[in-house]
Amino acid sequence: MSERTVLVLGASGLIGRFVTDDLRARGFRVVGVARSLSPAQRMSALDIELKILDVDTAALTRLLNEHAVDLVVNCLGVLQDGPGSNTSAVHRDFVAHLLQAIRGSGRAIRLVHISIPGTAEADRTAFATTKREAERLIRASGIPHAILRPGFVVAPCAYGGSAMLRALAAFPVDLPAKDMATPFQPVAIEDVSATIAWLAARDIDDASLRAVSWDLMQVEPVTMAGVIKPFRHAFGTAGWPRIAMPRFMLDLGAKLGDVACYLGWTPPMRSTAMAELRRGVAGDPSAWIAATGIAPKTLAEAIGRHPASIQDKWFARLFLVKALIFASLVAFWIVSGFIALFVSYRAAAGILTAHNFPPALVDPITIGTSLMDMSIGVLIAFRRTAAIGLIAGIFASLGYMVGAAILTPDLWIEPLGALVKTGPAIVLMVVALLMLDNR
Repeated sequence: MSERTVLVLGASGLIGRFVTDDLRARGFRVVGVARSLSPAQRMSALDIELKILDVDTAALTRLLNEHAVDLVVNCLGVLQDGPGSNTSAVHRDFVAHLLQAIRGSGRAIRLVHISIPGTAEADRTAFATTKREAERLIRASGIPHAILRPGFVVAPCAYGGSAMLRALAAFPVDLPAKDMATPFQPVAIEDVSATIAWLAARDIDDASLRAVSWDLMQVEPVTMAGVIKPFRHAFGTAGWPRIAMPRFMLDLGAKLGDVACYLGWTPPMRSTAMAELRRGVAGDPSAWIAATGIAPKTLAEAIGRHPASIQDKWFARLFLVKALIFASLVAFWIVSGFIALFVSYRAAAGILTAHNFPPALVDPITIGTSLMDMSIGVLIAFRRTAAIGLIAGIFASLGYMVGAAILTPDLWIEPLGALVKTGPAIVLMVVALLMLDNR
């Protein structure tokens, strides 16, 4: 088995990372490819950072041949179109290039493609339609393949939708009753990886596995409420009274998530996520179970029957608060700078004048610090520059505090305690800096 080489595309994602590590533990030689890998994810010299979507067919072919690949696992996917994310490019166009590369490699390679459950008739989003277009390309290619359609994936770690459901379980809040009743068939990530390992160990000439499409999920029907329930038991919140969230609040949250997407963030609550959530997750796993002999874990087995650890509880409680922290910091810096520059400019400049600043410096300092504050807010708003903005905000706040202590010490004892409140603001920026990681 160890001579088989598996190429995992999207090795930094929820499924891709688990599959990469699990297959290595099973004795396979696994090459993990991702656009970017966190330091914690660089577990092997075979983990490669590569902007795979920018690689042409010839380079893909070389990659397959250089590593003598026997099986390709495509875990690439994006939820929604936005800056740097194009569902058509990732789900359809790349798959077309990949199929050409496999065909041109001259090697006997099986493609395992991670798709989504459901039917084409129910597809309403670009995410779903492009996923389905990729399936059609694969089926028409004649290349040995397995299209796997996992249900709601339950994993030890949490990302995106799975993190959002954990957050719901940690708070006394429910989704609207109609959404809670949506079919939501789960699957343990261990079962997804076991299926891929089973396929990797099979002979590529096996006619019964030449072209298969399987739904991967537990047999027993489950609703979204049923998925959240065992998490609530684990968090100790099962007996709490709960308030159903109005539907309009969910829709508003999705729209705000869409805006955040254009700033480079990837919030789990976006228009596409809500549309897919309301469609539900359902399928027929009988063909998968019959072919592989895998008995899918139940939801209780996948989550575990032990109480949640403190790190699980902290993550679930802070996950939704993270967006509030960043939004409040962006508003704090932009609004405070705007007020000082446009609304209360004379009052802001008057503070310096009252403390005997040279008149020639009053306007430049007032304008400069106001623009600096607004710039810090803008930097924090964009995901790519958020860390720079937070660090700049921390140093700017410390500068204000030290400068005031030297030049205007009486501001420390003014009735509203503006400078005293700067300390907690610095702490909040440190917290935001520590919460920047997504994976």
